[in-house]
Amino acid sequence: MTTNAEIAARFEEFADLLEADDVEYKPRAYRRAAENVRAHPSPIADRVAAGDREVLENIDGVGDAISAKIVEYVETGGIEELAELRAELPIDIADITRIEGVGPKTAGKLYRELGVETLDDLEDAAEAGEIQDVKGFGPKTEANILENLEFARTVGQRQLLGEARPLADDVLAYLEGLEAVERCEVAGSIRRWRETIGDVDVLAATEDGEAVVEQFVSWESVDDEIESGPEKASVRVGESRVDLRVVVPAEFGSALQYFTGSKDHNVALRNYAIDRGMKLNEYGAFDVSGVEDHEADQRIGDRIAGETEAGMYEALGLDWIPPELRTDRGEIDAAAAGELPTLLERDDIRGDLHTHTEWSDGNTSIEAMVEAAADRGYDYFGIADHAEGPGVVGGMGLADDEILEQVAEIRAVGDDADIEVLAGIEANVDAAGEIDLSEDVIDALDVIVASTHSALSQDAETATERLVRAVENPAIDVLGHPSGRLLNERSGLEFDATALGAAAADHDTALEVNSNPRRLDLWGSAVQAAIDEGAVIAVNTDSHRPATLEYMRWGVHTARRGWAEPADVINTWGLAALREFLH
Repeated sequence: MTTNAEIAARFEEFADLLEADDVEYKPRAYRRAAENVRAHPSPIADRVAAGDREVLENIDGVGDAISAKIVEYVETGGIEELAELRAELPIDIADITRIEGVGPKTAGKLYRELGVETLDDLEDAAEAGEIQDVKGFGPKTEANILENLEFARTVGQRQLLGEARPLADDVLAYLEGLEAVERCEVAGSIRRWRETIGDVDVLAATEDGEAVVEQFVSWESVDDEIESGPEKASVRVGESRVDLRVVVPAEFGSALQYFTGSKDHNVALRNYAIDRGMKLNEYGAFDVSGVEDHEADQRIGDRIAGETEAGMYEALGLDWIPPELRTDRGEIDAAAAGELPTLLERDDIRGDLHTHTEWSDGNTSIEAMVEAAADRGYDYFGIADHAEGPGVVGGMGLADDEILEQVAEIRAVGDDADIEVLAGIEANVDAAGEIDLSEDVIDALDVIVASTHSALSQDAETATERLVRAVENPAIDVLGHPSGRLLNERSGLEFDATALGAAAADHDTALEVNSNPRRLDLWGSAVQAAIDEGAVIAVNTDSHRPATLEYMRWGVHTARRGWAEPADVINTWGLAALREFLH
């Protein structure tokens, strides 16, 4: 099955190679098309394969030339023009540009000057001191490359949650339709809603495992069978590996608990069980208090649970622990004491406070974004386009006079809307922790989101001081994507989340969980540290088009990984309480 993400990746590669070749204008067009293809709500390849070309006509940024390339890719599995470009520039562009500060243009120059094609070539050139001799480079750039090589090698091996989870949902839908499957669920890191995913792990309960495995590997979406046996199978779907394990229904709960993980949680839970004369494994919970060698057999002892996952925890006197919390950060003690949080739910969200329009780098109008928010049943909705500042993409930030002009339009749209529309801005937090907005602009706005977009290589102490200074600014309502990270692309700032949370609590500034699957920033442990200090959170999508308002799903589960309850999240509050906080 060719996914939207896979098609988008081809056009992102197109853009990078063209930019590396010093081609102007085209790279931006390909990136825009890739972004809209990735966000499209239906599987484009399936519709194209069925002869539906109209789907391409309705995708913003996809004209005749790009449409033809999509059709070519769906029908042949390749794009001839891209293959020719790869031959002309045989660069592992995705790998090399994962190095912080090395973009496509830099990669192209290093290839032309030094013949650098791979990360290994880049490392050899840097260690030999050759990079600093290239015009426009220097010792600092060379040192930065060496410092970031290890990170570049470790990322890219895992998929983003926002790419893998939709595939997992498709797998579950297929399995649920098989007569022999009684129950099925995802497992592993994808069930814990981790930011990045290795393989898509799925568990199915059935009395006829061999039949289910056979039907699974025969699924029309499977591109290749990697391996299969009577109890498990692995296949490739697009660029993803999907692993299926089948178990008998009586052991589904114990297997689900075991294969969900995390490893740290499972080890802690097994030790908790051992202290109480019990044994836990994928086959059930067993009372082994009267057994001398309880390791002799996995199923030895009196089996007291295993059919349901909740029963596995109940057997130990524990409340069921939501998968997002299974990280060994105090969840077992909380379950034993009956003190697990009542976690945030998607339906608790009453609005989105950080979104973009065509006024800066978004792809649609204020009216269209507000209408889409109203269709989702929100009570309120915030427009926060970019202000001018270093690091703002494409230099598309708004000057003060343009911000005031947009505020007037937002107010006009709000007058006719079915929901409350908030006029906001996303300001840039500079290297010193300051923002650059006039008092007139500050007074005119309802909400100011301030985010890091530049100077992301600061040490942790400096970065913490910078972010603390930002949340101390009374004009700032929400600190947006605090680290500035892009998953699988750049690591962003490291900082003390406890100190930041304490400062945010003291100064009534919310910390953002940015729901864009490439960010998910803050992340679970940082959210938990901040909430423990009394800080509040804003879960926002940073949407640039109506379709990506659905990113809220990823943000909600990320906040849940940080033990967030509805009261901890300002955009679950009623409008009056929210306005009081913002002012």
